[in-house]
Amino acid sequence: MRWINRKPGAVLATALAALPFVAVLIVYMIGSEMRLAVNPQDKLLPAPTTILSTAERLLTEPDRRSGEILFWKDTFASLRRLGLGVLIASSAALIAGIGIGMLPYLRKTFAPFVAVVSMVPPLAILPILFILLGLGEVSKVALIVIGITPFLMRDMSQRVIDLPREQFVKAQTLGASSMAIGLHVVLPQVLPRLIAAVRLSLGPAWLFLIAAEAIASDQGLGYRIFLVRRYLAMDVILTYVVWITLLAYLLDLGLRMLAKRAFPWDGEAL
Repeated sequence: MRWINRKPGAVLATALAALPFVAVLIVYMIGSEMRLAVNPQDKLLPAPTTILSTAERLLTEPDRRSGEILFWKDTFASLRRLGLGVLIASSAALIAGIGIGMLPYLRKTFAPFVAVVSMVPPLAILPILFILLGLGEVSKVALIVIGITPFLMRDMSQRVIDLPREQFVKAQTLGASSMAIGLHVVLPQVLPRLIAAVRLSLGPAWLFLIAAEAIASDQGLGYRIFLVRRYLAMDVILTYVVWITLLAYLLDLGLRMLAKRAFPWDGEAL
């Protein structure tokens, strides 16, 4: 049997999935022990036990000044900004993408513009957003929206264009209007793709969020990372990095489960 046709069992698949993580952990532990053996006060690669104790302190001990647990305060602030930005971007992309994909006049008018805007590096316009919108929440959410909306919009419009034309012909033969075609023919078929596209855009969305928080914010995961970097507090930084990675994975997992439950018939939900 060729390797292309061989599939691992459930146990072996789990072991194979865990293998890269175990390898990275082992490499880190070896590097940490080597540096600490030379300099026990080294901060660059703290021991895993140090990271665990720091994580426990961050998750449970309140701040002396405010009485709040800053770890959870930063988490909620970042998730609020991320959720609002992704929600606005996906809603705008869904509506505009369907319109551009369905209507030739809109496609000829806006498709080139969206293609050009999608090439603009969002971080390059971050100073402009701070100048126009201030240093508050609006500019941070706007950066996420500007950063991922063009990608989502192009993906949605291309998905509509790729739909079989026979569906549009049959719907018009049955007397469906353009609005009815959009709601009953196009929308159910692009929603699974929207969830898949949002999953792909979560990585850039986190990047834009952390960059905005690092430059101008007084709370948030990105703000805290860049705040403690001046003290070389790698144990705190690594704790936040691992937490951000876990949050991103859980969000992706949640969207994937939503797609499977809502659209079990669609390949995008896999």
